[in-house]
Amino acid sequence: MNEIRSTLPARQLADVAWRKSTRSQTSNCVEVAPLSTAVALRDSKDPSGPVLLFNRAGWLGFVSGAKNGQFDLT
Repeated sequence: MNEIRSTLPARQLADVAWRKSTRSQTSNCVEVAPLSTAVALRDSKDPSGPVLLFNRAGWLGFVSGAKNGQFDLT
């Protein structure tokens, strides 16, 4: 099933190692943190804001959609 599992307040993931793409050159990026049972995603402009948690299938679907332009605004 390709879906978001849940959301969390960022403070619950304070000790997680977040990664941002090396291609990122603006503040309009997301940060990713692989967890033992999920992948966490947050807005780099708002690191204390909400965090999305994806199960493995949901994460793979999100990445595939991003690569295929599913989320492009143009």
